[in-house]
Amino acid sequence: MTQSTSGGGGGRVNGRGHGYGHYHHHSALCCLSGAPPLPGDAPPTPEPATAAAPAQAQGAVAVEGVLHKWTNYGRGWRERWFSLRDGVLSYSKIRAGGVAGARPPEEDGEVRLIGARISGTRRTDKPAGVVYLKVSAFRESKSDDKRFYIFSPTKTLHLKTDSKDDRVAWIEALIVARSVYSLRALSGRVTFVQSDESISTVRLRDRMHQEGLNENLIEECEQIILSEFSSYRKQLKRRYEDYLSLFGSCRHHFEEGKDENIEQEALTRNGFSSSRHGNFSDHFIGSENSSSAMLSGQAVVGTQKQDSNNMSPQFRRRTKLPEPTEKEKGISLWSIIKDSVGKDLTRVCLPVYFNEPLSSLQKCFEDLEYSYLLDQAYQYGKMGNSLMRILKVAAFAVSGYASSVARPCKPFNPLLGETYEADYQDRGVRFFAEKVSHHPMLIACHCEGKGWKFWGDSNLKSKFWGQSIQVDPVGILTVEFDDGETFQWSKVTTTIHNLILGKLYCSHHGTMHIKGNRQYSCKLKFKEPSLLDRNPHLVQGFVEDNVGNKASFLIGKWDESMYYSNLDTFRVKSANQLQGASLLWEKNKPAPDPTRYNLSSLAITLNELTPGLQEKLPPTDSRLRPDQRHLENGEYEKANAEKLRLERRQRMSTKLQDNGWKPRWFEQDSEDGTYRYKGGYWETREAGGWDGCLDIFGEFSET
Repeated sequence: MTQSTSGGGGGRVNGRGHGYGHYHHHSALCCLSGAPPLPGDAPPTPEPATAAAPAQAQGAVAVEGVLHKWTNYGRGWRERWFSLRDGVLSYSKIRAGGVAGARPPEEDGEVRLIGARISGTRRTDKPAGVVYLKVSAFRESKSDDKRFYIFSPTKTLHLKTDSKDDRVAWIEALIVARSVYSLRALSGRVTFVQSDESISTVRLRDRMHQEGLNENLIEECEQIILSEFSSYRKQLKRRYEDYLSLFGSCRHHFEEGKDENIEQEALTRNGFSSSRHGNFSDHFIGSENSSSAMLSGQAVVGTQKQDSNNMSPQFRRRTKLPEPTEKEKGISLWSIIKDSVGKDLTRVCLPVYFNEPLSSLQKCFEDLEYSYLLDQAYQYGKMGNSLMRILKVAAFAVSGYASSVARPCKPFNPLLGETYEADYQDRGVRFFAEKVSHHPMLIACHCEGKGWKFWGDSNLKSKFWGQSIQVDPVGILTVEFDDGETFQWSKVTTTIHNLILGKLYCSHHGTMHIKGNRQYSCKLKFKEPSLLDRNPHLVQGFVEDNVGNKASFLIGKWDESMYYSNLDTFRVKSANQLQGASLLWEKNKPAPDPTRYNLSSLAITLNELTPGLQEKLPPTDSRLRPDQRHLENGEYEKANAEKLRLERRQRMSTKLQDNGWKPRWFEQDSEDGTYRYKGGYWETREAGGWDGCLDIFGEFSET
């Protein structure tokens, strides 16, 4: 036997050439996975190439050579003889005192050797391991140019070559073997040997002869049996071909989704750009189709579609925040208190460590995460079911508290005149909010949905109790449906616990009255927590009509779900064991990557600058606030510097308000003193004219 060898790329035994596809070893090799085996599949065996098979599949070359295989920490790397034949990679131990070599060509045909020339004979006993490429994947090591990995359903092989070129040759051989094996599978994978069928009828013929049947009858029966088996064989082959076609289609869609997901991952690592403050780059996750979104396994919060008013391309909202560019430093509350001794507390700037990358304006919109409840309430009202309408409104009023669980950081305090818009066409809502007063701090908002409007203003009165802060919201929230029915309520008290020692957490307690202008009203009691409470976060209440008759009963938890039932069938064992109750609302699943801020999936999208949005926003929008953007990007030093600068500017707001400043988009009602949206924002946005809007985040002079 004549052997030829070459460095790196290896040599070929028996001299026949074989066309390998060109392989670029500098490219990032993704895992190439094969089709799963059918139940009862035997290990693949060599098959003769059919005339219809591609030429590449007819000249398959076996590849052999020595690789270093990682065994364990005690034995480390060990040399093994690897053989790649017909889509099967096997390896054997090298005989002690000898070396391994290729099998004779008369047994195995053409053999290509990778690595230095190795003579001798390989062990003929059973291989130490076998890997089937059709159910395996492989990739290169990014840290070591001699290592690569092979992943099978039962194990992972860590392999190392003697040189970089040898690894390139092995990866090339694996790619070619995978492609050749796939082509064979598609061209004629299921073969049936006619002689096997004939042999299977011999015993039947003998038995029929013993029974005295004549030869003509026996041959007729034999033909019937063979015909039936032939029919079954054809059906099985067609089914299997359909399976291969379906699997190939699924794999094609999966590869498309995987490539798109890689591109999207690269986009998510970019920052944001702002022409006013610093260098940020536009950040979004694009989406070509819904199938790739499902295959990537990411939770889609919403897809904004193109319409006549918004000609931006279809896109997918992000599912996680950008990776931080700096490592966050731990902050001690005691050190801040110590450094603030003797200073004017009105000029003490808390570091951004205590903030989450959202403003209070954006938090207002987060309360509308479950706006679909109002959509359902509108539909129930149209059908004449007023009771279900108020039950859905009550569930909506409770659902706004669900996102407050384990949110230890506070939102940014907006500047006077700061605004925020949220146009979520996939949810069917359009929201706008503005800070309308600095002292007292008032935020007004307005939202339009499918058959309803929601508005309100909010002011917070706080009390400090040493270990906790009690926050009492002051303001009325209103929902008005297109048929004229309205509901109004105020939020309950919120207490933030363990300010000095222990883990921060918040609780909501008090009574919420939801007053309707027609038939029904609702009363909900948020239970105050206690040390021995077995049902924390409990909410109970009832719906009553105009004459005081109770029409329905509600129970649930503000951080989980709400249920309702008629009083005569409702039995309460505990908040987790309800009999005769129907579900009204249930909290969404948490975000895949909530970060240390524990943001919901909706909250992660609130500060996102989607494609083409920045050019349409007014200079007062919260997304353009530099300290908040720096915090989101993990640029903590810049965020602290910008926060200090903007808080100095914030102190000028009192003078500005005393000099007659008025909000641009809201006006105060002369009767009850609440702020109502006066219109014009979305029309101005469409026209693209923000003349008269102050650049509240820009540079300023204190003189």
